[in-house]
Amino acid sequence: MAKTALIQRELKREKLVAQYAKKFEELKAVINDAKKSDDERMAARLALQKLPRNANPTRQRNRCEMTGRPRGTFRQFGLARAKIRELAFSGDIPGITKASW
Repeated sequence: MAKTALIQRELKREKLVAQYAKKFEELKAVINDAKKSDDERMAARLALQKLPRNANPTRQRNRCEMTGRPRGTFRQFGLARAKIRELAFSGDIPGITKASW
């Protein structure tokens, strides 16, 4: 089980990303627009840098929904590999069976 503080930090980052998502997309659109002048694009870059660091979506980390484990997390399930294995063996995940050949 991950530390509660680390899980709470990730939740705080999710809220910040959601709060600044619109502003972030607008600034990125201006930066990537070749039709804008260099001054406008530079101003957008500076405005983007002034946003909180944790408002950037790349700072988020995928964590297991059950344990909070940051590594070995499958996006399809939102669970760590160990939890997927446990649930699959107990038959809690439909369509997944133990491989045998």
